[in-house]
Amino acid sequence: MILHACERAADSGAESVTVATDNKKIQTVVNQAGFKALLTREDHQSGSDRIFEATELLGLRNEDVIVNVQGDEPFIPSKNIAQVASIISNTQAQMATLCCPFIEISEAKNPNAVKVIFDKNKSAIYFSRSLIPFDRNTDTAIQNAQNYYRHIGIYAYTKAFLKQYVSWPVSNLEKTERLEQLRVLENGEEIYLEVLTNSPPAGIDTKEDLVHANQVFNNLN
Repeated sequence: MILHACERAADSGAESVTVATDNKKIQTVVNQAGFKALLTREDHQSGSDRIFEATELLGLRNEDVIVNVQGDEPFIPSKNIAQVASIISNTQAQMATLCCPFIEISEAKNPNAVKVIFDKNKSAIYFSRSLIPFDRNTDTAIQNAQNYYRHIGIYAYTKAFLKQYVSWPVSNLEKTERLEQLRVLENGEEIYLEVLTNSPPAGIDTKEDLVHANQVFNNLN
């Protein structure tokens, strides 16, 4: 699964691809496949904290743009990786991510599928595992899935912003929802969202997701 994510990242035009992990088995598998893997500490509170350690080990500069592609996103299109990186390179945004409308209402109701709401300037207002926004005008949840937006697990930022991020303590909302991006919002910083018209395949969060993913890979082969 992680090697597929590496291949997607490599195809995006990234200058380099590095896996940050605290698992020696993962490090060995990644290195044997020809990609670079760094062994990081085990006590990180989030993926972004781990990535900052990796940027220090790699000696990256404060202005370098980093894209966090999570290992459970083997289907993330390479063009989306390049897209989120370009937001940081071509705008004043400090942190950027992607979202798309849900296709099925059942998927929107799944707590493993993170929802996001945003303002007219495409700045994130809130991320949640709950179905947001709540429609007070109906007794049941809206049945139109496209009224809800799925957050895609990919982030872009500079090393300078990451340095600021790791200086903040884990926030209350971050602990409650188990969503690292909420630390940014709780500290009054902006997360810019680009809305995709086509929904990329969802990541792998459960055993059922893994079974489905293996079926997809088998069909491709």
